[in-house]
Amino acid sequence: MSFRFSGHETFPFRYAWLPKAFRALDANAQTFADEEAAIVTLGVGKNMVRAIRFWVQATGIAEPSPPGYTITDFGRAILNDGEDGHDPYLEDVRTLWLLHWHLATQQEEPLFAWHFLLNQWQHPEISRTEVLRAFRTEVNRQERKLSDVTLQQHFDTFLHTYVPTRGAKGDLREDNLDSPLVELEIIQKIGERKLDKTGKREAIYAFRREAKPEITPELFHYCLDNFWQKQHPHEKSLTFRAVAVAAGSPGQIFKLPEPDIRERLVRLATHSHGHFQYQESSTTQQITRSGEDAPQDLLASIYKPEVRP
Repeated sequence: MSFRFSGHETFPFRYAWLPKAFRALDANAQTFADEEAAIVTLGVGKNMVRAIRFWVQATGIAEPSPPGYTITDFGRAILNDGEDGHDPYLEDVRTLWLLHWHLATQQEEPLFAWHFLLNQWQHPEISRTEVLRAFRTEVNRQERKLSDVTLQQHFDTFLHTYVPTRGAKGDLREDNLDSPLVELEIIQKIGERKLDKTGKREAIYAFRREAKPEITPELFHYCLDNFWQKQHPHEKSLTFRAVAVAAGSPGQIFKLPEPDIRERLVRLATHSHGHFQYQESSTTQQITRSGEDAPQDLLASIYKPEVRP
């Protein structure tokens, strides 16, 4: 697997970037082919142009189609103007969860920090020192020649995508809101610790591992179907653990507790019109799939007005 460690120019993506890039690419698929022209079109500096290009691809909004970029079905369904677009200005938290999902599960050049921390990090706490040590071990294992600075910047970009940035006095900086996925609060600061005898301190974080009602049944259904198509396209059934803790699974990517996942799978039979069935006994916990839905239909169902029994 070939991971990406750079390209974001150390910028987490910002609220305006994806809608702005979508409209630019919709008008001209070669927007990013000429960086100088893109600076004018997007109204940002050269480094930000490169960062926007990175995030448009990483979030699944568009994909390379040399010499330009092609907007994906997902990107058009979300960001199209007018009634055709589900959420053109990223105002719905469900859209933010979808962007998180696509960031974390892309198969073409996956982002290393997302893959490693969401799927392989087993410790209850997250600290910069420990993560960078683990990054170095894993990168050496992969025989990748990457500098400490590259790894540090990659981790910092991951962290600041989800965690508010604070100033020297611990106050929230005004530019926090530029990163929409901060709203998800999937990573939270839980304390600090001393690094050495100098008294220097570092923050300690943790994943928010709890039920998340804002991840609606329809959104969970879409992501489970997406996971199944990517990881197990020829399988008719999966174990509960595959859905709950396997790499790239909804349970792992959303950090959902097992009781919540189990409850979601039980309810899924209704929401999926019988296409998914969850079976549990003293010896078996598995989910079976007997039909398929079009991804665009599942995506549209996320944004339909809620009708709950």
